[in-house]
Amino acid sequence: MSAKRFRLWALTGSLCFLLAGILFVSGKITTSKTTVGPEIPRIVLWSWERPDDLSFLDSNQFGIAYLASELHLQGDNLVVRPRFQPLKLPKDAHLIAVVRIESDRYFAPSLSPAQQAKVSAEITKIAHKNNIAAVQIDFDAKQSERDFYRALINDLRRDWPNNVELTITALASWCISDTWIRDLQIDDAVPMLFRMGVDDNQVRMRLRTGQDFTLNICRNSIGVSSDEPVEGLPPGLRIYIFNPHAWNPNSVQKAVNKLTDERYQSGIGTR
Repeated sequence: MSAKRFRLWALTGSLCFLLAGILFVSGKITTSKTTVGPEIPRIVLWSWERPDDLSFLDSNQFGIAYLASELHLQGDNLVVRPRFQPLKLPKDAHLIAVVRIESDRYFAPSLSPAQQAKVSAEITKIAHKNNIAAVQIDFDAKQSERDFYRALINDLRRDWPNNVELTITALASWCISDTWIRDLQIDDAVPMLFRMGVDDNQVRMRLRTGQDFTLNICRNSIGVSSDEPVEGLPPGLRIYIFNPHAWNPNSVQKAVNKLTDERYQSGIGTR
């Protein structure tokens, strides 16, 4: 998922803290209790870097994938930006911690073993926190960055908690033709079906004609946006929904209502 697709930077982090009642401090989410384990609901809402109040959600019907940290690869350095925006959660929320990795445009990352070790340590630290069911890595790795990404996944698996899934977001092309992720040691890959650029028409036509993704690892979940309906989704998927604005009861209902494809609706909760 590209930076253009998801990054919603706050104008001032401190102001948002005050407006939201300081529900969240430097990446620490306050909630009474959360459920850890693989039983993540079939609909998951992404909460990116913005104030979000999701306390109204039914935790039996919705999971929450929240941006936990952004890791910027800059030369041989790693710049860590934890979540600053407040996030209010329902009781017993099923949580997925999302880690966004970005390469600096002006100071190309070295992709050295030392830099990889720094990234691995940051993600592992998040994985060992309480109250999360999974970690989802969001990295639009260029071809020159793929060996780095593969080595990072392998390194993460060496000290990964057994009760936490390791998942990634994936460009749709990675799941269809450019299938370089086929042997990654991950539990799930989420094809992103919005802001697809040059692949948009090809991917949408493939789905409309009933064709599934090439890789099995891409056949469990899917990522959509509330402002880009997708026709022909395979049934029984876990579906992640991104919203360009803060969530509220009305926007959640509208987003779910847009998933009107008959095959998808009949498959909710069946896989």
